[in-house]
Amino acid sequence: MEKSLLDLIKDIPRDTWISETVSIRRIENDDDLWYAVAECSILPEQEEYVNPAGFSIGRAYLAPNDNVPCVICKADGERIGFIVLRKWSDSDQGFNWSYFIDQKFQGLGYGKAAAKLAIKILRAADPKMPIKLSTEARNIRAQKLYRSVGFTKSDELDGDDLVFILR
Repeated sequence: MEKSLLDLIKDIPRDTWISETVSIRRIENDDDLWYAVAECSILPEQEEYVNPAGFSIGRAYLAPNDNVPCVICKADGERIGFIVLRKWSDSDQGFNWSYFIDQKFQGLGYGKAAAKLAIKILRAADPKMPIKLSTEARNIRAQKLYRSVGFTKSDELDGDDLVFILR
């Protein structure tokens, strides 16, 4: 039987979850939850490209072992974004994440730093598991970011979304 994502990451050392710029931590309390679903906001034109935090947290409620909602923080601990680490399509075919950086902190390198840190965490969970991210064809900003951290566009589609993979 395959281990759940939660089982794979729960024993990863805390320093794996921290970089010089950002840290990622599981939602730990009501303040983290409130930040993720109510305070963290993106630009209106970005809303069609990402699942709201509430949807991802609901998914985690339904399948808690394979959807791990987290907050992204600056080095000083200030919350600046939301990320859910998950299994790709609820399967053992890869890992995935969905995330966003609060509009007040966009364009400062935090998104790229968080992506690199998410890769580090998921690699620590299972270095052989591919990481797959999907995005709409119109979301050029996400595609550029994915390529900048080592992803390549695959021939696979997720519905009508493009799929990028890091092997």
